[in-house]
Amino acid sequence: MSYLNLDKEKTSKTVFELNILLADYHIYYQKLRNFHWNILGKNFFDLHEKFESMYNDAQKKIDEIAERILTLRYQPLSNYSGYLKISDLKESKSDITDVEMVKCLLKDHTLLINQLRNSARAAENANDDGTADLIGGYIRDIEKTSWMLDAWRLNTSDTLSKPILKSQLELSKTK
Repeated sequence: MSYLNLDKEKTSKTVFELNILLADYHIYYQKLRNFHWNILGKNFFDLHEKFESMYNDAQKKIDEIAERILTLRYQPLSNYSGYLKISDLKESKSDITDVEMVKCLLKDHTLLINQLRNSARAAENANDDGTADLIGGYIRDIEKTSWMLDAWRLNTSDTLSKPILKSQLELSKTK
């Protein structure tokens, strides 16, 4: 690993977190395939297409995470039995509604974001800019997808927080 100029002990902690992330993404990927295959109802066309886009993205990230682990000169975890043991994500039933599917994915996004942050912290502690950069992009991507799924499940009568004006910021500083 001398070509990367990284401390092996610190890097091992990054790899540990990346293997958990790899497991999480595998469970997430399969859940997206499950939902893509089993979506029913009025939202079939929209969600069938969205889930396909999401699992294609997850598949790409799975490969990138495994290749990053290999770049760090470690072997990536590569068995579903291992993934199921270390992932915080759980498998899902196939016969749930479209709304339940989206809620399930939003819950998984919370867990994925937590693990992404754990991986980023480990990379930052190891001065591993390559991994930190990779993970930063993943966080941005999943936050945007979460926003879109959350907006989909809301009612048109729901509202967003109002814009924060400069005067409100100045007022909050004086308190």
